[in-house]
Amino acid sequence: MKYSLLVALSFFVLPALADDSFSIYLVRHAEKQAVKDDPKLTQCGKLRAKQIANMLEHTKIKHVYSTAYQRTMATAAPFAKQQKLAIKQYSPAKLNQFAQQLLKQKENVLVVGHSNTTPQLSALLSELTVDDITEKQYRNLYQIQVSSSGKTLTLFTQPLTCR
Repeated sequence: MKYSLLVALSFFVLPALADDSFSIYLVRHAEKQAVKDDPKLTQCGKLRAKQIANMLEHTKIKHVYSTAYQRTMATAAPFAKQQKLAIKQYSPAKLNQFAQQLLKQKENVLVVGHSNTTPQLSALLSELTVDDITEKQYRNLYQIQVSSSGKTLTLFTQPLTCR
């Protein structure tokens, strides 16, 4: 089990260490409470946020971005705290501009978004078709690796399953 986790983590870490490349990691916010206005994370959502922080611990991420909602900020918080990074806010209504900003930065970043924005932003960044996700899908972790040889999109499934 530990060996397979190390192999999986090498897919995150090694591409991020290449001199001429950088990686953009995107996740949808973790599980949210069933209230209408700006819900907080559920207990499972809090566990998922911690899992994301652990999975990305060695990726040399320089910036963390989130929308202004409680659920996205709370998903980004464990990683930002672990790495001593501020969470910067972005507008989900301006994904084209945000994608261009991320590509121009040329640094490893984490972006926390929503079910209707994370696949869309992944598609803009990778220039590939990315399937939509449903309101019930929380386990996707997208990595867009950008290098002199092009862009690669890798979709990972987070191991935590909540019932």
